[in-house]
Amino acid sequence: MIHRLLPRSLAGRTAVFLTLALMLVQAAGLTIHALDRVDLQRFALSREISARAFGVWRTVLLAPPDRREAMLYDIDLPPGLVAELSDLPAVRPGMPRASAALIRLFRLDIVTAGPARFRPREALAAGGPLPGMLVLALQLPDGLWLNMRMALPPPRPWHSETFLFAFVLMTGAALALILWATRRLTRPVSALARAAERLGRDVNAPPLPEDGPLEVATAARAFNTMAERIRRFVGDRTQMLAAIGHDLRTPITRLRLRAEFLEDDEQRRKMLADLDEMEAMVNATLAFARDDSATEPSVPLDLAALCRTVLDEAADARPELAPEATAYAGPERLRVRGRPIALKRALANLVGNALNYGGNAHIRLEGPGNGAEAALVRLWVEDDGPGIPPDSLEAVFQPFRRLETSRNRETGGTGLGLPIARNILRAHGGDVVLSNRPQGGLAALVTLPV
Repeated sequence: MIHRLLPRSLAGRTAVFLTLALMLVQAAGLTIHALDRVDLQRFALSREISARAFGVWRTVLLAPPDRREAMLYDIDLPPGLVAELSDLPAVRPGMPRASAALIRLFRLDIVTAGPARFRPREALAAGGPLPGMLVLALQLPDGLWLNMRMALPPPRPWHSETFLFAFVLMTGAALALILWATRRLTRPVSALARAAERLGRDVNAPPLPEDGPLEVATAARAFNTMAERIRRFVGDRTQMLAAIGHDLRTPITRLRLRAEFLEDDEQRRKMLADLDEMEAMVNATLAFARDDSATEPSVPLDLAALCRTVLDEAADARPELAPEATAYAGPERLRVRGRPIALKRALANLVGNALNYGGNAHIRLEGPGNGAEAALVRLWVEDDGPGIPPDSLEAVFQPFRRLETSRNRETGGTGLGLPIARNILRAHGGDVVLSNRPQGGLAALVTLPV
């Protein structure tokens, strides 16, 4: 559940964790502030109540006996202080003793340690029925008792009207700063990911800038070094294969010339056929290693028209095929961006395999779908042949891997058609996979980005 709720990007997750950490720190800081505020409120309220209680005592003590009730009624008492005159003290035997903390909190020494003319004849204190309440009974000179109940009102640490607004404003400002900082800090990571994807499509992609923080610059420098080594390896391999192909063409040409002088027509025909097969295999190997598609520019093209062209050319090259052996189903136009010659070669290889082993080739094209497939074009090349064993559906993409056991190139090919097609499609950011159709035959699913 947590993994589903978390953002997928590094910047989003970093922002979420930093925001949660900020909220926890703010909550801890505000809790400490609230506790300090409660202590301060408690101290201030206790001082106010004790001062007002002493004022009530002085007022009642100095007032004429017949005016005491009226004057006590007119006094505006703060919350937490209740005073009344009575013939009996409010503190009676059996009541809990007043705690020393409450006595210190309400400063009863102000009454008992004041001037002699303001001291009561007797002062009694006890705990109230509620926690934190103090009951005080002070006897007047004429024998009446001034009973007071003193208790602190509930603290209000968040009573400020601007507190919520200030909290939201601070959190919003911190969140904006976190989002800006995380996006800025993770931008090099995104650039590195894009560069890696670009390198997978184009080995000659431009290098990354080696600037920014030390760690980012080090990663960019390591990536550029890796890309340069890959380019050097690919270049050396291509140069080596080109040299081998060039060296092989010379003896093949000499053998072809010598074969022409053979008097046996049957042997001459067989030898020339073998030499043609050898030359075709050398050319296919060089094409596979050279990867001409990497140097072709990527341009907008009509994939639907390209599919129809490949089918028409395949049908023209095999006049013995029935008209219904090749068919296209899909939109009239579908615009994608790619390398036309390379894509045509990949589709021609897939269609050629379908015709060679299945006897027919049907192309079905679909535009972008919804959800995860919103940016992908899907294309099926289907045939009605015998299909492929399930354990070989991936193995046939290995170079020179042929399921047809004969060495006849007309029936088995060179084993490079599918690897070349997959290399080209993956260089475009797509892929091709094979699957056996339930009704028989093989289906090659091609995916390409829009």
